[in-house]
Amino acid sequence: MSTRRLTDRLCDHQPLVLGLFRIVLGVLFTSEGAATVFGVLGRKAGPTGDWPFWYAGLIELVCGALVLLGVATRSAAFLSSGAMAFAYFTEHQKDGLFPLQNGGLAPALFCWGFLLLVFFGPGALALPGLLRRGDTATGRTAPHPARPASGEAR
Repeated sequence: MSTRRLTDRLCDHQPLVLGLFRIVLGVLFTSEGAATVFGVLGRKAGPTGDWPFWYAGLIELVCGALVLLGVATRSAAFLSSGAMAFAYFTEHQKDGLFPLQNGGLAPALFCWGFLLLVFFGPGALALPGLLRRGDTATGRTAPHPARPASGEAR
């Protein structure tokens, strides 16, 4: 298989893979928030109103659910990315520069994963697109930037 054909096949699946990435990220973030706010999944609930942990849990719960569903994805992802950057720099950075040194691997990965969604959007399988059953249900709102329009040189 030529590189061009492989690239075309991979580009065809980008909206679906991005949608699946969004769903997995949303499930993981929502579960973190539910564990913090409600004390489920083997974690004790934080005291209501405890700054910043309880509020971070609330952001994780609400924004994670929005990202999971693909509703207001870019806004929820922006807030989530910022919350994770805040968590990393205020809670983990003091214990070392690198995430493996300071226990901040999860906040760092969440921060960058959500930043990706801010720029690329929800992808396929987002609830608003599924309800409309239009082109946005497949996540194809515009041609892919890596794939030129027909007739253009590569």
